[in-house]
Amino acid sequence: MRIADFRWRGACATAITVNGTRLEAACHGPPPGEASTVVMLHEGLGCVALWRDFPQSLAQATGFGVFAWSRAGYGQSDPVHLPRSLDYMTREAIDFLPGVLGTIGFRNGILLGHSDGASIAAIYAGNVEDRRLRGLVLMAPHFFTEPEGLQSIAEAKSAYETGDLRARLARYHGNVDNAFRGWNDAWLDPGFKSWNIAKALDNLRVPVLAIQGAGDQYGTLAQIREIENRSRAPVDVEVLPDCRHHPHIEQPEATMSAIAEFCARLGRTGPVDGGPQARLGCGEL
Repeated sequence: MRIADFRWRGACATAITVNGTRLEAACHGPPPGEASTVVMLHEGLGCVALWRDFPQSLAQATGFGVFAWSRAGYGQSDPVHLPRSLDYMTREAIDFLPGVLGTIGFRNGILLGHSDGASIAAIYAGNVEDRRLRGLVLMAPHFFTEPEGLQSIAEAKSAYETGDLRARLARYHGNVDNAFRGWNDAWLDPGFKSWNIAKALDNLRVPVLAIQGAGDQYGTLAQIREIENRSRAPVDVEVLPDCRHHPHIEQPEATMSAIAEFCARLGRTGPVDGGPQARLGCGEL
């Protein structure tokens, strides 16, 4: 899809095509030519619908445009070939995200990622020099595997196979087995224990807001300490009490307040010149 083929329709479902793959999407608020844009990257079992009303509320709270899409294999987007490669998040950041940004006419703004989406956003910002990018919001990020997180992912497999998780996810994903197995099989592959993308954090050049629930079952605060220690750019941290892996659902007011304040400090800057350029190789898992 060429930029000219995409029309931003606020508060409207749409679809884009990147690398021959149809991706469901939704737009809220003003288009990129009128305001900064928040581009949202969902979690490992997420999709457009599972953001619930958060994108619309975010557009209202910030005045930014908000674009969300379901990555391939999720929601009503085209499925992916399984098994996924163990560097699937790097491939998403390098092979798909630039096409998404180009298709919607992204001019300046931030990437907001949750869980897997936060990892993808960090990989992109650390490997691609994109002068349009003003900042990152990383919710429940993971930069390396931890035993606690892998145990929770194993428990999710059991809930999917013997509990009601499959039925609940099937309400949101057109091919629920493709969505679940693409995520769960990769994370539980023995080779994934060595997955680590923290090197990308050494090359961040934009401010970061990192948000994590104090009781996150998929990652400890070691993930937050990693970005604080490695990023050369400013890092603001919000650790939310009484919150596990979904800050925007479990602590929506505190999460929205932190993001709105972060966006306000970045300012509603006008368009900038210059698109993305590769900064580093991205072969590391």
